[in-house]
Amino acid sequence: MSIEVYGIPNCGSCKKSLQWLQINEIEHVFINTKENPPSREMIQNWVKTLGFQPMRNTSGQSYRALGEEKNTWNDQQWIEAFTKDVMLVKRPLLVKDGIAVMVGFKEGEIRDKLLLM
Repeated sequence: MSIEVYGIPNCGSCKKSLQWLQINEIEHVFINTKENPPSREMIQNWVKTLGFQPMRNTSGQSYRALGEEKNTWNDQQWIEAFTKDVMLVKRPLLVKDGIAVMVGFKEGEIRDKLLLM
């Protein structure tokens, strides 16, 4: 099993997920999205798998800076926004064997998504 964790080092949810993975001895790689932003193709695949709504970092400054029109955006508009500003993507985003499985951190959910798949 190969787990990629996309996020930023100072994110509390990223730290919790990395700690959980370490405690549960699950091999993983952390990708700092500020230093290594995901490609448009990766984002397109994530949106296809997860949908844009759960991927939105609605508590971040970048999201709040968007106009009200964001409420009517479709998948393609969100893909464009995520590609231009990776801080719009909720963290962490976990990819298992090349497929996005979850965004954010909830212990029960991470266990189900990673261990049962």
